Amino acid sequence: MIIVTGASGLVGSHLIQSLLEKGISVRALYRSTIPVFNNAEKVNWVKGDILDVSSLEEAMHGVTQVYHCAAIVAFTPKLADAMLQANIEGTANVVNACINHQVQKLVYVSSVAALGRIREDAPVNETMNWTPETSNSVYGKSKYLAEMEVWRGMGEGLNVAVVNPVIILGAGDWNKGSSEIFKSAYDEFPWYTKGVSGFVDVMDVIDAMQLLMNSNVQGQRYIISGANVAYKEIFTRIAEAFKKRPPYKRVTPLIAAIVWRLEAIKGMITGKAPLLTKETAATAQAVVHFDNTKFLKAFPAFTYRSLDETIPRACAELKQLHHLVS
Repeated sequence: MIIVTGASGLVGSHLIQSLLEKGISVRALYRSTIPVFNNAEKVNWVKGDILDVSSLEEAMHGVTQVYHCAAIVAFTPKLADAMLQANIEGTANVVNACINHQVQKLVYVSSVAALGRIREDAPVNETMNWTPETSNSVYGKSKYLAEMEVWRGMGEGLNVAVVNPVIILGAGDWNKGSSEIFKSAYDEFPWYTKGVSGFVDVMDVIDAMQLLMNSNVQGQRYIISGANVAYKEIFTRIAEAFKKRPPYKRVTPLIAAIVWRLEAIKGMITGKAPLLTKETAATAQAVVHFDNTKFLKAFPAFTYRSLDETIPRACAELKQLHHLVS
């Protein structure tokens, strides 16, 4: 029996569908409403939450493998406390439950944000860690501290492996997380930056996770990144796939600084989450490259999907999911 946390998220939902297609029994937590996706009716759903220790412990009975995908991804100050609690305390609870139930292996979905993604002087690799100087986000801090809980579990005898994905491309709820990129392109958001980041297909992330789970690898973490690409190219490719106008106005650092401040004021007045924050403005301007060679050396038969495959597929799935008309 395998349990997946974060079943309603982009990675969790795709992972569950992949496992079910292989005929693997899957258990998953839900808080209030069972998520809707392909084959969801085949999942052994258990009502609970990673912050509710008793329900988490109950869900772990008979489980041999754990994929911990649950996390809050947020860059607005008002969500910082909830994010820190879910990402750090929630991960500590999952680790403790794995130890208590003698789980064979835990694969944890971290993030390159835990490595300190603001590094323009050298490619980011797995030897690096978050520091206040190399990260501009509370999210990065939360994932770094969550990883510390995973390594603590390893010190207590738990078999663990960690993936650090870059920006994940796939069809999901495009009102939150990395799938927001697709909504912005569909809405013909006109602005682009000079920034560069790593991007990866969600299918590559879940394939890598399953390879790690079923391998002898333990106590290692791996950057999962298909390619380092300019944000402008990503938004342009997505817009073209949707038959929408690509971005055509460049955001300079000065403009970004003005906009995030105006958005902060607007958010205080309306109560709505700002479209741009100080954190996201800095990330979008950064030119950062990620080194993906460690995982490819460990699994030489693994190959990443190309953007030519990923973006059209994700856009087609989003059209169907959100009943879109080009």
